[in-house]
Amino acid sequence: MSKQMKRMLIGSIAASGLVAVTAVVDLILGIPYSGSPKFDIPFLIAAGIVIYMGYETLKEST
Repeated sequence: MSKQMKRMLIGSIAASGLVAVTAVVDLILGIPYSGSPKFDIPFLIAAGIVIYMGYETLKEST
C-alpha cells in the first residue's frame, strides 16, 4: 500500500474519531449541538464503522 493511501486511511480514522468524540460530548453535556440522541447515536455508529473498516484495512496491508 502506498504512503498516500495510508495517510488517507489514517486521516479518515482521525476524522471519524473526532465525530465520535463530538457526539459523545454532545450526549453527555449537550454542547455543541443540544444533546439530541436521534442524531448522536447514528453519528456514533457511523464513526465506529469507519474506524473499524480503516483499522482492518491498515492491519491487512502490513
